[in-house]
Amino acid sequence: MKEVFIRLSARSIKIKEITILLSLKQNEIEARLKEFSETWQHSEDDDIFAEFVFCLLTPQSKAKICWNAVKNLKDSGLLLDGNQEEIIEKLKGVRFKNKKAQYILQARKIFSNNGRTAIKSKLSQFSNTSETRNWLVHNIKGMGCKEASHFLRNIGFGKDMAILDRHILRNLKMFGIIETIPTSLSKNRYLEIEQKFKEFARRINIPLDSLDLILWCKETGEIFK
Repeated sequence: MKEVFIRLSARSIKIKEITILLSLKQNEIEARLKEFSETWQHSEDDDIFAEFVFCLLTPQSKAKICWNAVKNLKDSGLLLDGNQEEIIEKLKGVRFKNKKAQYILQARKIFSNNGRTAIKSKLSQFSNTSETRNWLVHNIKGMGCKEASHFLRNIGFGKDMAILDRHILRNLKMFGIIETIPTSLSKNRYLEIEQKFKEFARRINIPLDSLDLILWCKETGEIFK
């Protein structure tokens, strides 16, 4: 009983730390979430595709390195027109860049119509974000639930989706939401942990998207993408 009380007390302290950090970062988080929510409406297809490629690059690579790679691809005109070798050259610091360059080329074909990027019209076919995520996971090589959720959040459609990267999983274990950090996540396991994360967010009265960002900030020291 004493051990249970100690664990609960420690968890309460950690939750209090999160709420304090959230209050300090509230304006920054709200600004970033507003930016996400306006992306779909105010961005062209090419910019949406750039966000897509960013999320496609992130597995096992640092987010800032991936975003810099995307910016280099855009600035050089290679994001939409580069061949595999040219794309690989711009993926400096991105892990598994040969394979990810292939993923970019494959996705470019899927999201093209008459030689132009048409990612917005393609994604507009689905009636809800769950359908969209399922389609992305099943049709885009290199994109699992985490990457698809990340992409949808970044374009304003992931308010109720969890981005279960190593930072979030580490904190979910710390809070006792999961017992161990999984070495891999099947779709069913991902959805199971996501549901637990949602329930935890409701219990501590923090919106899921805000909680995701503040936990990421807690681990990395910043609010990024």
